[in-house]
Amino acid sequence: MAKRPLKLSIYIPAYNRTRNDWRRLIHAEVIKSQRKSPVRYEAGDRLEVQCRLYLNTWALAHHDVDNRLKDILDALQGRAGGPKNKRTLAAIIPNDRQIYRVIIEKFPCQEGSDGWGVVTIRRLPSANIRWQKARQLFAKANACE
Repeated sequence: MAKRPLKLSIYIPAYNRTRNDWRRLIHAEVIKSQRKSPVRYEAGDRLEVQCRLYLNTWALAHHDVDNRLKDILDALQGRAGGPKNKRTLAAIIPNDRQIYRVIIEKFPCQEGSDGWGVVTIRRLPSANIRWQKARQLFAKANACE
């Protein structure tokens, strides 16, 4: 059986001063990309997220990558304001606990640009391989009992 495709790369807009608005914009871009692709994420998927943010001079000096990462991960979970126990948008990734590796980098954008970014979500091969091996070992251990 062929593996489900799990890699998706999305161009995201420049940071919006209202972080919930930016989360909605990111979410909309991911949904738009998913409509053109068979990629869907399930609760058991172990994932890696890579983010490359191209920022203007001011944003490069003032934006912390940990805050922008939180916004991106919240957008992927369908969270853009409101109470924590309710999602305001459909979840793209059911839970950010599924993300085993994150790489986020910021770079200067071209002069005159407001900035933009690229988010890539993909299967984490090492976690899936380890998980399969752990299941096999567990099955063998149970078979011996």
